[in-house]
Amino acid sequence: MKLLAIEARQNATYYQSRYQQVQDFGAELYVLNGIGTPDFWPKDRYRVAGSQRIDDLITEAKDWHEQERFDGIITFSESAVTTVAAVAEALGLPGVGVEAARTSRNKLLMREAHHGYGAPHPDFRFVTDLREALGAAEDFGYPVILKPTLGAASNFVFKVDDSEEMAELFPQALEGIEGMSWFEMEAHGLDLGPHGLLIESFLDGEEFLIEAVAWDDEVYLGSIVDRITVEGGTFDDDVHHAPTSLTTEQVAAVHRVVRAGAHAQGLRRSVLHAEVRFHRGEPYLLEIAIRPGGGGLDLIAGITATHNPIRAVMDVARGATPRVRHYRPTGVHVTAMCLLCDAGRVASIEVPAEVAESDRVFFLKITARPGDVIRRPPEGNSILGFLGTTGTSLEDARETMLDYASKINVTFVQEGEPA
Repeated sequence: MKLLAIEARQNATYYQSRYQQVQDFGAELYVLNGIGTPDFWPKDRYRVAGSQRIDDLITEAKDWHEQERFDGIITFSESAVTTVAAVAEALGLPGVGVEAARTSRNKLLMREAHHGYGAPHPDFRFVTDLREALGAAEDFGYPVILKPTLGAASNFVFKVDDSEEMAELFPQALEGIEGMSWFEMEAHGLDLGPHGLLIESFLDGEEFLIEAVAWDDEVYLGSIVDRITVEGGTFDDDVHHAPTSLTTEQVAAVHRVVRAGAHAQGLRRSVLHAEVRFHRGEPYLLEIAIRPGGGGLDLIAGITATHNPIRAVMDVARGATPRVRHYRPTGVHVTAMCLLCDAGRVASIEVPAEVAESDRVFFLKITARPGDVIRRPPEGNSILGFLGTTGTSLEDARETMLDYASKINVTFVQEGEPA
């Protein structure tokens, strides 16, 4: 099995561990970056197009395909899902299609699709200036959510409690999305839909993250994870727990909503990462992305529900029936979190052996490096990394996770010191 992974602009080394998983599962993986660093992947299976333009990426992929005859094209990046759809279409390989990819990438187009299909969703409005934002918030009622149409990882997503906060946060978000890394990593020359900001009504219940697969007319919920964060004004301080606390009846309701949303977005054969929030006792769609969830959600799916999103990506990409079943928890408890730190330029990061070598840790990934600049809301949503631990219960796993997180030490370059 030969698979081609694509990023229009390389996201540092973020996806290397997932690329390695693809190889460990038996694929011969090739990597094409539009803009990328040398030595990112083994030389004989790595190319850099030297351009983010979609036409150049398609040309490079076609040339390589003539030589290697790829079975499918994959990505783990939210910023590359439309690129992959366009390249797969150009090469005649399986894919969701450019229109479905665009709808699944752009939050405004996604909301319009959900509305047209009758899939439950929050009220929404695309706004171009502060006056329109204030008007939408007045119509929906505070609090409201302010979010980018082409965002990811909660960048510039805010819960806005009143008009004074809107007057402060809207200009910051409007300016910030122009330099947002997830937007800058998109291929050039693709129609991605409107690039701007949405106001959405606030859903007041608990949130759940689902790794799923759409295959023909069915949608399989492989894994369900509870988001147990104590929320503030931003949504990047993620703490997750599995197995889910949802009842059998609630899982069935979530399945109906995710299936409706996937069909609304035109997805019949795709890996899905769905986010659902309850409101007044009923599930509503926050989003359905067409790639696995980030952080350690793929590992959580395997440990707590024997679902493998990475294998599903490999199967769907080549048009093979994926190994899926409806949600069935194993009973193992895990918690996982985004590691956050103060803003500043990183001088050093120290992870003690007690943490790095613990058999209670199933996921530890430090994504920041010395020299990196950490930006925190409202300027950005940089994170230090991820940590996940196992336990006999939610409380046991969470206590271990918080204890280990407190032992990771980060120092920052002080003013006047060399960077």
